[in-house]
Amino acid sequence: MGLFKHRVQPRISTVIGGEATIRGDLLITGAVHVDGTVRGNVLSSGEAAAVLILSERGVIEGDVKMSRVVINGTVTGDVYAGGKVELGPKAKVTGTVYYRVLEMASGAEVNGQLVHSAEPEQRMLRHDPNPDTGEEGESREGTLVGRPGGLDNT
Repeated sequence: MGLFKHRVQPRISTVIGGEATIRGDLLITGAVHVDGTVRGNVLSSGEAAAVLILSERGVIEGDVKMSRVVINGTVTGDVYAGGKVELGPKAKVTGTVYYRVLEMASGAEVNGQLVHSAEPEQRMLRHDPNPDTGEEGESREGTLVGRPGGLDNT
């Protein structure tokens, strides 16, 4: 993303390729770069430095909860950032963006609210309950957790 070249990019630990589609929630430790499609929530596993980088080809259909979020693709869902949200020139978010610090390039689009919060943890989503049992799901660092019919790498 040309706009943010002067920034030190985090070390990417997970890459979702352009041809990949994931159905289910993604629990991330470290940094994830998404070129493909995620149909589910993208959640930090609790690590303070968790980062999502969504390229201009990337699509997320679900909520995002990370420490830092860099978006230049499409998100249909709410975005929760404990730290900074960077919206590139091709970013399109349909939902509410909760942020502590916001950087928005010319051309970025938010169809929803921008909500500044010094304590975004209070507004962050909880891990969705299992749709079959209604019980809270177990999260494990560094794993992809899918729902029935989706990717389940646990």
